[in-house]
Amino acid sequence: MPETIVILPGREVFSPDAAGAISLVVRRFALALPGTVVMGRPRAAIFADVPYVPAAGWWDMLRAIARRRPEIVEVHQQPRLAVAMALLFRRVRVLLVLHNDPKPMRGLRRTWERRLALATLHRIVFVSRYLRQRFDGEAPDKIAVLPNPLTLAALPPAGARARTILFAGRMTIDKAPDVFVEACAVALPRLAGWRAHMIGGDRFGPDSPETGFVARIRAAAAAAGIGFAGPRPHAAVLAAMAGAAIVVVPSRWAEPFGLTALEAMASGAALIAAETGGLPEVAGEAALYVPPGDAPALSAAILALATDEARRATLAARGRARAALFDTRILALRLARLRAPGPCLDEDLEGVTDD
Repeated sequence: MPETIVILPGREVFSPDAAGAISLVVRRFALALPGTVVMGRPRAAIFADVPYVPAAGWWDMLRAIARRRPEIVEVHQQPRLAVAMALLFRRVRVLLVLHNDPKPMRGLRRTWERRLALATLHRIVFVSRYLRQRFDGEAPDKIAVLPNPLTLAALPPAGARARTILFAGRMTIDKAPDVFVEACAVALPRLAGWRAHMIGGDRFGPDSPETGFVARIRAAAAAAGIGFAGPRPHAAVLAAMAGAAIVVVPSRWAEPFGLTALEAMASGAALIAAETGGLPEVAGEAALYVPPGDAPALSAAILALATDEARRATLAARGRARAALFDTRILALRLARLRAPGPCLDEDLEGVTDD
């Protein structure tokens, strides 16, 4: 197998205790595609099952590429670095994978920058059609949509469903944990035997700081009788999803993809999600949608779903079926074709999430 070096963004931690969404996605693909080596900042602890090359900055990365001479370099979230690599290493196929809105990214803001990226890179890959639509540029042979994967076989087994309403995600204004607290404060007194629980911190990992916003959410959750666990390893989040009846993803911002929603569906929980960004694209008909930032609508949705067991079962079944489309085994084959020479064919590489 040709060696592929996958370069993480500088802030990503490739560790079981502190991995963010990009690190989790990269690891899943790396385990499915032999010959993959991950490159990122030097860290004290990393995933032990994937080869990892520490690099302190651009110069370290460039020297490593020159020394190792891989056939493929896949750069996540760093347009300028990807273009520089493509210009310096003409025989290397360089892919740029974008997990966020490309418009404000350095290296893609201007028309000439987008044209340069399209001219030099092997592919530009977006994790959702929503993000692809945010990119001004046409090159059908170079642009593709590849959703984030989830390794279904690695999920914890689902147990008995507790009457739990779960929020799992970063405690930031964009993720709307305050909306979750406000909605549950209204709904819980009307739901005998139900409880609500929150997992997350300002950042991933045990070193997440207690920001002023996190402190306010913690206090508001306590006042509403909502459990607040703080940041936990990803395995603990998946275990909580495997036993929760309802998972809520109430994001204010336009989620570029919605990995938490995908994990909730795959875990067999009934999903409530904000109707924004890539979330409807990921969940399809397997979620109950609410307007972003609308606490009264979320409270009504929680009440409706918690008091209707049949509806929860229907959403859970749809969610499992929907999540199967995103299994790593399926999407890794598509990624391998994207990395290969030749044009990217729409019928092979896009449309995974089409309803």
